[in-house]
Order: sequence, then structure tokens, then C-alpha cells
Amino acid sequence: MAQLDGKVAFITGASSGIGAAMAREFARRGADTVLLARRRERLEALALEVRARGRKALTIRCDVTVDGELEAAAAQVLAELGRIDYVIANAGFGVAGAVHKLSIDDFRRQLETNVFGVLRTVHATRDALIAGHGSLAIMGSVMSYLSLPLGAPYAMSKHAVRALAYALRAELGRHG
Repeated sequence: MAQLDGKVAFITGASSGIGAAMAREFARRGADTVLLARRRERLEALALEVRARGRKALTIRCDVTVDGELEAAAAQVLAELGRIDYVIANAGFGVAGAVHKLSIDDFRRQLETNVFGVLRTVHATRDALIAGHGSLAIMGSVMSYLSLPLGAPYAMSKHAVRALAYALRAELGRHG
């Protein structure tokens, strides 16, 4: 990554793990960050770290499984920061268990977050990304290539996310 002064990174699932690490790295390189997740207290703690680096950190409590929340978040970011340069579709989790012991709702929860959450993120931010020739990163997993015992729901979700990413690269790549 080059120095990112004046750029804005929009990160879902920023309250822990890879999302929090990405926020720290974007801030280290000079970008302002938009931290989105369900756990506001964790977002606020991370925002203090980002601000200590002299960068802006906007925290937005957002659930990627709820229609409209990402659109509202993107609108807030554009109103307050004026741009979205990088979108990191990172929010996700894993359901584990034997297929015959899991319910249909277990699979539905998995796909709602890991697949439709990414799709909602793309829909909410695509116009801003196209306008600014921004970049979209979708967090995948080696499980998008493998299906192991007790991991079918997660692997299914990551297979779908990989397929979406390939389609988006072809469809949106010419826009930056």
C-alpha cells in the first residue's frame, strides 16, 4: 500500500480480528477509517487507537444482515467525510457442525452474514467507489476452495463469496 493521506477506508467487521488489523494498517498509512460492526464498544476502543495516529475514525454500529443499514452508513460517511476510497467487506463468522445436525436456519444465518452481507456492502458503496475509482476488497478464505467435515456452512458461504468476487472483478474492474 502507498501512503494514503486523505483517503477513506470503509471496513465492515472492524470490531475484531482482520477488520481491526486492517483499520490499524490503513491508519498507519495515513487513511481515515470508517469502522463498522455490531459491537459499538469495541469500535470505540479501536477508534481511539486510530485517532492516536492522527487520523479520523468514524464509528458506525451496523449489522450487515439488516437491509438499509449499510446504505445509511455509506450516506453518513459521504456526508461527513465526503468520499469512500476503499471498501473492505470483512464482516463474517463461521457455523460449524455436521450437516445432518445443523438446521436450515444455521445455514441461512451463515449465508445471510457472509454472502448477503458482502452483497449489501457492495450495493451500498458501489456508486462512491465508481465515482472515485476506488477499490473493493472482499475477505475470502481457503475454505472457498475446500469443503471439510463439519465446515459445510462456512465453506458454502466462502465459495459463493469467491464467485461474487470474480464476477465483480469482471463487471467493475474497468471503473477502477
